[in-house]
Amino acid sequence: METLSTEVLNELRHGRAPRERKIAVCTAGAHLAAVDRAEILCVLSEDSDEMISTRAQEAMLSIAPEVFVEAAKRETAIPALFSYVAKKIPRTPGIAEAMAANKHCPPECLVPLVPYFSPAIVQRLLEELDRVTANPHLALTLEHSAFVTPEQKKILEDFRSTHVDHGHLADAVAEAEPDPGRRQTLLQQIGRMTVAQRVQFAMKGSSEARRTLIRDSNKVVQRSVLQSPRLTDQEVEAFASMANLTDEILRLIAGNRNFRKNYVVVRNLLNNPKTPLDVTLHMLPVLTAADLKKLAMNKNVPETLRSSAMKLQRTRASTQK
Repeated sequence: METLSTEVLNELRHGRAPRERKIAVCTAGAHLAAVDRAEILCVLSEDSDEMISTRAQEAMLSIAPEVFVEAAKRETAIPALFSYVAKKIPRTPGIAEAMAANKHCPPECLVPLVPYFSPAIVQRLLEELDRVTANPHLALTLEHSAFVTPEQKKILEDFRSTHVDHGHLADAVAEAEPDPGRRQTLLQQIGRMTVAQRVQFAMKGSSEARRTLIRDSNKVVQRSVLQSPRLTDQEVEAFASMANLTDEILRLIAGNRNFRKNYVVVRNLLNNPKTPLDVTLHMLPVLTAADLKKLAMNKNVPETLRSSAMKLQRTRASTQK
């Protein structure tokens, strides 16, 4: 039996292989792992050659359902696999969870699977706001699912909202964008957006957009800023020091392990009077001696935090004697 090279596998996965090789895959005449064969057969089932597409569809009937589940979990899975699974075998146990968990699965391929989503799967998707808001039909289908919780339904309903607190928005833009011309453009642009569109803008827009939307009146939009792949360390440092952010956002920043690796973020959170006290007390031991001294003298933070900083100072001093 022939062992296929990576180059040949890629040709098959993208439908560019010679006809004879395609037929060999359909007839199990090629040495392939089960998950590789399942994926390639998904491609071949849509082949322009009717004989190959028919043979591929027939061959797929003999593949165990769990093989498709494993294939759908792979980071290297291609769109043809997701599309086939969504259309042909959405009820297969484990498929809905595998597809939802795979960030490379296109949002449109998740729509047929919504009837099989548990509240836990829906929650996972809502924690990846970019995927849900990128496809309005997915958000709407999820909203009308019988399995979403009331809290999840409220978030999904918010995606369709066109409400914008224009006064609040104007203040946020004024602080985020110093240039009057660009400020007006940004104000008009955001002012016309739905919540779902603002989430997408937070994910993919400029740093000025993120500095504005971190103060959006909608909590979902605020959270989406922190999920943006374009978010920089400097932006998080600035957010951590902003006393006009909500308690929830400051708590989310503090709870993010990657953000907390940045000492400046931790220091800024501790000196931010708006950061919840249970959060700051937990982070207090991280401070250096110099920053601990400054915090103990900071009259803007809660008295409990200041006194705890002083106590920690004394404890450190006594252990050094």
